[in-house]
Amino acid sequence: MSKPNTPLALALSQRKSDERATPLSAFRMARRWWLEGRRLNLSLLAEELDIGRATLMRWVGNKDLLMGEILWSLYKEIYDESIERAQADPKLTGIDFLSQIYNDINVALIEAKPLHNFLHSEPQWGLQLLTSNIAGLQNRLIETWRKLFEHEIEAGRINPEMDPESLAYFIIRIGESAIYCDLICGRTPDAKQADTAFRLLVNGHSR
Repeated sequence: MSKPNTPLALALSQRKSDERATPLSAFRMARRWWLEGRRLNLSLLAEELDIGRATLMRWVGNKDLLMGEILWSLYKEIYDESIERAQADPKLTGIDFLSQIYNDINVALIEAKPLHNFLHSEPQWGLQLLTSNIAGLQNRLIETWRKLFEHEIEAGRINPEMDPESLAYFIIRIGESAIYCDLICGRTPDAKQADTAFRLLVNGHSR
C-alpha cells in the first residue's frame, strides 16, 4: 500500500524539519519569555530550543545583544504606532506632530509593564542596556530620531538650532530621565515635563 499523499500527510512528514530552531525562533522565544516576566537565561533558552549553547551564542552574539534586540523591538513597535497615529491627524504639523509622537512614546514606555518589571528585577543591567550602547540600542534610537528630524527640517516644518543628530541624542536623554527617573533618582516618571523640554529644545519655545 502506498503512503498517503494528502497535504496533511506531507505537512506531518515535514514537521520535524520545519520546527528546527533558527535565530529568528530563538529571538521570538526569548521575547515571549521576557514579556511573560521570565529572566533571560541563555542555557535554558538553548535547552528549550534543543540546540547547543554555543550555537545559540553564535546566533545572538551574547546576552546583552539579545536583550538589546528585544528592547529595540518593543521601542520600534511603539514608535511605529505613534507615527501612524500622528500621521492620521491632518491638524498635526511641525513641532506639534513631533511632540505628539515623542509624548506618545514616552507615555507608552512609562506604562509598559514588562519593561518596568524587568527594570525593577534587574535595575543595574536594565539601565545599562537602555542608557548606554553596549547592546546597540542607543545608536538605533538616535538614528531613528535623526532621520525623523532631518525629514521635518528638509520639509521646512521645523528649524532647530542644533543639527539633527545632536538633537536626537538630547531628546533621547531627556526621555530617559522622564521614563526611568524612579530608578535613577526616586522621582515619579513624568512624560509631560519631558514634552515641555522637547518643545523648548526642538522649537525654541514650549507652546
